[in-house]
Amino acid sequence: MAGYGRRFVRLLSLLLLLVLGNASPYVRPPARKSLSWPFSSTTPTTDPQQVHVSLAGPKHIKVSWMTSSFSAPSIVKWGTTSGKYDFTAQGESTSYTYVTYKSGLFHHVIVGPLDASTSYYYRCGGAGPEFSFRTPPPAGPQVPITFAVAGDLGQTGWTKSTLDHIQKTDYDVLLFAGDLSYADYMQPLWDSFGQLVQPLASARPWMVTQGNHDVEEMPSIIKGFRSYNARWPMSFDESPLTSNLFYSFEVAGVHVLMLGSYTDYAENSPQYSWLQADLAKVNRTRTPWLIAMLHAPWYNSNTAHQGEGDAMMSAMEPLLRKAKIDIVFAGHVHAYERTTRVFLKNVDPCGIMHITIGDGGNREGLARSYKNPQPRWSVFREASFGHGELKIANSTHANWSWHRNDNDEPVLADDLWMTSLSSSSQDCAFVNK
Repeated sequence: MAGYGRRFVRLLSLLLLLVLGNASPYVRPPARKSLSWPFSSTTPTTDPQQVHVSLAGPKHIKVSWMTSSFSAPSIVKWGTTSGKYDFTAQGESTSYTYVTYKSGLFHHVIVGPLDASTSYYYRCGGAGPEFSFRTPPPAGPQVPITFAVAGDLGQTGWTKSTLDHIQKTDYDVLLFAGDLSYADYMQPLWDSFGQLVQPLASARPWMVTQGNHDVEEMPSIIKGFRSYNARWPMSFDESPLTSNLFYSFEVAGVHVLMLGSYTDYAENSPQYSWLQADLAKVNRTRTPWLIAMLHAPWYNSNTAHQGEGDAMMSAMEPLLRKAKIDIVFAGHVHAYERTTRVFLKNVDPCGIMHITIGDGGNREGLARSYKNPQPRWSVFREASFGHGELKIANSTHANWSWHRNDNDEPVLADDLWMTSLSSSSQDCAFVNK
């Protein structure tokens, strides 16, 4: 009978959607509790835990993991055949303390050069189980690639549902819009988050930016991002940067900017100067797609977190519009929203499409209230958990889809094809409206 009940709820929600349009409320199932985790063993072990991989420059992957033993070596052995490891790389390790919490040892090893679109098998520290990852497609403007996109995951039953849905997709790289573990100063929750995402994050590159729940600053005592930086160092250390809070990378025919909503972005800041220089180096012939990711959305018609991205937008939106950015992804608001192309709050065919994807499944629940009337620049909005998929087909066309968590099934709820501004025939010269 429970199955019939779920099907009835889905049918009712679909009928409401057909009759009333996307402004009608989706009939949502009840909230789910946070996941519970057993206490870790206090016996030190060299076995790898919380394994995840990230892109580390052309043809290289960074493998990161934690061991409770401080004697474990920071090495990775890898090869293209299961159980046979032809190569070995050595990296570095770090640890941190946070009030009374003492972390394990975090290892970060860059492996490569690697072939594109190839499965590699690897062992961390020469101990424990074998893992495998698949490298992204090769560089090139006509090379298809699929991104999974998520934000504000946390550690609830809805998080697990979102991760299950993402795992069923054949994605190449995951883009994460910040607010990872929702540890909020409780450091063991970073460890349990690493356990939760390991099955996915050890098999495909995860590229993350920070959110407000990742800051964990104690003024005059502990600087912000202590755990985030120790556990999730991104590709900044392969470029002349001094911060893990903003960076860029290229994969296939896409140039991706990972921006920091919670580090200085004013016009005289290091981040702003870096962004100017990075955009100046973009070659739209090599990477015709140009996308950005940050945490606090610039365009948001939800009543939650109103105006929190305005200062950053004021500083950086003109730069991004002039560079003809295709999409800006954001999190923070626990709902989904997609805009048309927009600039300075006006519909603009040469502006940027903004997508809020902060609906991964965290414990704070959904942001259910929207401003009315709906702004002209807001095309689709819904307060449901879910994830997104961006499929770059070639140098000119891509498909974006958002998949609602309908109980334990992913349901396609928003879907469109889009054209890159790099191929636009219209005059997209910068105009300060």
